[in-house]
Amino acid sequence: MRNKEVACLERKLTGMTDEALFEFLHMEIVSHVYKEQQASNGGMDNKDRAVCVSVLEGMGFRVGQGLIERLTRDSPSFKDELDIMKFICKDFWTKVFRRQIDNLRTNHQGTYVLQDNKFALLTQLSNGKQYLDHAPKYLAFSCGMVRGALSNIGLDSVVTAEVSVMPSCKFQVVIQKL
Repeated sequence: MRNKEVACLERKLTGMTDEALFEFLHMEIVSHVYKEQQASNGGMDNKDRAVCVSVLEGMGFRVGQGLIERLTRDSPSFKDELDIMKFICKDFWTKVFRRQIDNLRTNHQGTYVLQDNKFALLTQLSNGKQYLDHAPKYLAFSCGMVRGALSNIGLDSVVTAEVSVMPSCKFQVVIQKL
């Protein structure tokens, strides 16, 4: 192999390793948060699940704030909300998940739907219907990341996610108007 081919192969392998490590770390964080909550209360009801989702969303929020700060350091300022959302779908998403969002839709009134047809953090789960119930706990961190990134840019938002068919996921972002 020539040096260029070797360097290219090394970059691909490093990227794959980074991706696998991030996915594994995420799964372990989710597992840890749920186990800690269950251990402290001796069980798991809907209130406990809500606490876990809130903890994971908060972790994601802080990560999103830090990531967007680094990513926008040398970027020109954004023209409008849509420009910010395009940045989230392309640059931000690519940095975190190694691919862009598949589809961005908006009603031009502050609501955006980001669709990822092969969401990295759901690809390790089986496609059966029984696993759809477990999907929300694997989405909370990502919802928090998007909300944290938008917050650091100056947009308060509510970010929710839904899964109807694994591993496809839709994130709904509603910008809060003051």
